[in-house]
Amino acid sequence: MYKSRSSFGLMPKTIGGLIEDVFQNGFQNVFGEESWNDTVSAPANIMETETAYEMKLAAPGLKKEDFKINVDRNVLHISYEHKEENEKSSEGKWIRKEFKMQTFRRSFTLNDKINVGDISAAYNDGILSITLPKKELAAPKSQEISIA
Repeated sequence: MYKSRSSFGLMPKTIGGLIEDVFQNGFQNVFGEESWNDTVSAPANIMETETAYEMKLAAPGLKKEDFKINVDRNVLHISYEHKEENEKSSEGKWIRKEFKMQTFRRSFTLNDKINVGDISAAYNDGILSITLPKKELAAPKSQEISIA
């Protein structure tokens, strides 16, 4: 048995390697290798369009002010830091409290196709949407070459 780098724990190398390849190499051609934490609590979907990459993270129950998004050395960092709330309420006393959003951090390595200066984000209905626009490629110039 080998320790897999994935969050699946101890697995035979063949199964662990297969699962790692599916989850980690899926974004490698565009976003590089994603850094994984022990737990991933905000699943992400990424779609490529002609002009951008559209990333959506499921993070219900938060406010847009709760997120921290930045790019440092071509790595996109997305995080939410859970802050303990005051357990007292003017309305009553909690008898049971089972749900709360946990802290999460997601990081994606960006390649040189992304225009980092124009990345934008919006939060609506529990989905954090991040638009990563592609750089405009210079159209090949045509020129006539004269024969000497």
